[in-house]
Amino acid sequence: MLLRVFVLTLFLLGGSTSAQSFYFGADMSYINEMEDCGVEYFENKVRKDPFQLFDERGCDIIRLRLWHTPAWYDTLNQGKRYCDLADVKKSIARTKANNMQVLLDFHLSDGWADPSKQLVPKAWLPVVNNLPLLKDSLYNYIYKTLTHLNDENLLPEMIQIGNEINKGILLSPEDNKKWVLDWERNAALFKHAIQAVEDFEKAAEKDVKIVLHVADPANAEWMIDGFISYGVTNFDIIGLSYYWAWHRPTTTAQAGDVIRTFRRLYPEKEVIVVETGYIWTTEWKDQAPNIISHTHPDYHPPTPEVQRDWLIELTQTIISNGGSGVMYWEPAWVSSNCFTPWGQGSHQEHATFFDFDNQLLLPGGIEWMQHDYDKSPPADTSRAGDWIQILTNSFSGDFTIRQHTETPQKITYTVTNDEGKEILSSSTSSEVRAKVTDVPNGIYLISVLHDGKVVKSKQMNLGHG
Repeated sequence: MLLRVFVLTLFLLGGSTSAQSFYFGADMSYINEMEDCGVEYFENKVRKDPFQLFDERGCDIIRLRLWHTPAWYDTLNQGKRYCDLADVKKSIARTKANNMQVLLDFHLSDGWADPSKQLVPKAWLPVVNNLPLLKDSLYNYIYKTLTHLNDENLLPEMIQIGNEINKGILLSPEDNKKWVLDWERNAALFKHAIQAVEDFEKAAEKDVKIVLHVADPANAEWMIDGFISYGVTNFDIIGLSYYWAWHRPTTTAQAGDVIRTFRRLYPEKEVIVVETGYIWTTEWKDQAPNIISHTHPDYHPPTPEVQRDWLIELTQTIISNGGSGVMYWEPAWVSSNCFTPWGQGSHQEHATFFDFDNQLLLPGGIEWMQHDYDKSPPADTSRAGDWIQILTNSFSGDFTIRQHTETPQKITYTVTNDEGKEILSSSTSSEVRAKVTDVPNGIYLISVLHDGKVVKSKQMNLGHG
């Protein structure tokens, strides 16, 4: 606690936070598949290589997902696999040929990993409950993958260990069906994965930045605090997913407050929003159900310009609070004749940067990367409530209230539902560890009062990760 108070005080009194490059990025994992399905991309009616297009429009870094053994592709379309190592190598080569960096996203699964699904690769299922052997499998996989990529001059500048890791990683099918976050197991796996990266760096004399990626800014403080508390500290970047559609009612300003808190508490860590997205239309081109639907009331109805403006607001907020980057998820996943496991076409064509004829939308969302942002260093002035941190876990209902002061203050905390009815209240001078239980899923407001005034509040979307 004393160390955290010291770090917080340094920041608030104007302590140094080293300047970081700001990354404008895009997840382009679907590109090779789209082109194999016959998709062509156009700018001003001229066919354009998508990697060249994004480089010319201000993109600094391309994010690519890596699945262990995506055998489920064998029954789709022409039976060709994507997002395996061979496919990722092709995309890394295209990225580097167009002067951009690479963030390689180890999903540590054979398919999609996200807050609700973290299935161990089938190859490791026999050892999923044997932690020493599972750690060895994870270590060898990461070490060998990085070594192979380095040998081919395809080493990424950054890697993610896991994708949206809110419920842990490498779960058995049984554990994946419920909320299970065994911190001792989780920390042991992450420490071993990080060790693999560090051992590779030493052997190859190379440097790779490590990202831990958590979905939803509202849950991120609870997760990162858990990692730090269990000794997982040797990572470089806190990665966040933030989509209004899924993480509402958390606003861009509240997401910025979370980033500001991370930069205060862990000034040695960068913070990057590695996933975001916003729709430009409510129309659709195909029958594949689209995964993003909700729009912010201030950015409605959706248009290409509205999509751009939402991204500009988010990015300026991130910059102003000390963040280091924004990456848009799959801005080129347009419609095609190919199938996903859930339908024919794209589940994202209304949230790309292209119209339904695959023409770059101008004006439109891609212009967000070349906007003239105010990149002045974030102000170091304190705000009311800066000494209070509310950490929430909307999966389980757990929350922690922590005071970053040398002398704890007497506080009162309350939890109210969306109708303003109080369901929990107490006063204390110590750290609070509590849980919202026996209530329906929904939005709850946790408020902290000091001397009768609310000094900090946070919404928890219980049951929604």
